[in-house]
Amino acid sequence: MSALPANPQAFLDSRVTARDHAPVPASIKPLIIINNAAARARQAWPIVRAQLAAHDVLFDLHSTTHAGDATLRVRAALREGLTTIAVVGGDGTLSEAAQGFFEFNDQIRELPSPINAKAVLAILPAGTGDDFARSEMGSRAPLASWIDLLISYCREPSDDKMRAVDVLYGLCDNHQTPFICINASTMGIGGETAARVAAQGQLMRKLSGEGRFALAAVAALAHWRERKVRVSLAGGYVIEGPMNLVGVANALYAGGGMMLSPEAKIDDGKLDVITAANLSRANVMRELTRIHKGGHVANPKVRISQSEAVTIETFSEADAMPIEADGNVRGVTPVKFQVMPRALKFVVRAGVNPPPS
Repeated sequence: MSALPANPQAFLDSRVTARDHAPVPASIKPLIIINNAAARARQAWPIVRAQLAAHDVLFDLHSTTHAGDATLRVRAALREGLTTIAVVGGDGTLSEAAQGFFEFNDQIRELPSPINAKAVLAILPAGTGDDFARSEMGSRAPLASWIDLLISYCREPSDDKMRAVDVLYGLCDNHQTPFICINASTMGIGGETAARVAAQGQLMRKLSGEGRFALAAVAALAHWRERKVRVSLAGGYVIEGPMNLVGVANALYAGGGMMLSPEAKIDDGKLDVITAANLSRANVMRELTRIHKGGHVANPKVRISQSEAVTIETFSEADAMPIEADGNVRGVTPVKFQVMPRALKFVVRAGVNPPPS
């Protein structure tokens, strides 16, 4: 997760200084979405609020109240003309907000349309894993760095402070339920693990993101059985057989710092498809110890392919696999993913966005 200061008040005292600048124009006022149900987000918010106030950044605030609330509020705000959205929370809340940037078509097999192509999304990471933030910055960064990026963008918006990234469009529940994924999606042991992380109690939530995911993965493994799966990539390439895990990666990190695909790039117009077949429980445990550094790819039973689209099918209702996407449990297989190249802009440090290829 992004580092929160051990002593928030001392941090605020050191950061909040006298105003020696013009206030940020009200026209650039961001809407801030906060997952107030999450302890880390509640801890981060006073720090964010104090820094915005110190730099005269006006904002609107919305605290989410239920699953999907961030999507609805962001979608409404963008329709009203707002162009800057910031999220205080983890990957799940960030993903819900990202979904609000798009309008789903009546014909759900068609790709969704952006509501406002000029709109940007800012990350104020305060979650369990904060994997997308880590992928964006290239490494873990303190919350203060992300606050500074938002303030800098609000004071002087410019293209070199944005990065356009790929977005994955998913259709699950027999291709009937649409959703947006910005980071990664896992099925099999991955989906079971995500469901267990979401159900963890307050005591477990005090652990690090890596610790919570690791314990949930061990519990999921104890109850897992392989299912026959067919993975069909664009161009007709098919992988079929009994599988432990199927993953679709857009960004580098997922599941609390795991590198599902060490070569994944967030703006290459490709999705990385990871399959693991015929692994014993002992094999899976071994790969769990190596996956944070990408060492699992050395196992010949682990395969990574790239494509613009992929369909993942199971062959009976009893074998349907839960689908985790950006930490949220979305539905069950079969599912189809399509990449939407550079469809969403994020606030980043100046100059990080490479020129279009």
